[in-house]
Amino acid sequence: VQLVEAGGGSMQAGGSVRLSCVVSEYRIFYLRMAWFRQAPGKEREGIAAVNTHGNTCYAESVKGRFTISLDAAENTLYLQMNSLESEDTAMYYCAAEARDIGLCSREVSAYDSWGQGTQVTVSS
Repeated sequence: VQLVEAGGGSMQAGGSVRLSCVVSEYRIFYLRMAWFRQAPGKEREGIAAVNTHGNTCYAESVKGRFTISLDAAENTLYLQMNSLESEDTAMYYCAAEARDIGLCSREVSAYDSWGQGTQVTVSS
């Protein structure tokens, strides 16, 4: 599975941005997918995930502000990020896993394919 993220950049607090992750070599319908982020000096954090049954799960820090979705026709995963805060500044990664474990997981160990990341910087 090849993953390529895009959509990051610099934006103001309170603004919105949509990240995308184009999936190659596998149909997105058969993958569990997630968005992670990693700020300097911090561990990689799973913030949103979707399993093969369409169930989604979110970290408390982004719940109500971020939405994970996928477009099967485009074979692309999205992360809509609203009401941005300076604490959202990080490198954002998408991840994928073909094994169906029946769960919506935000654990790093649950995914074996990773994109190169896209930087999001939010200034207040």
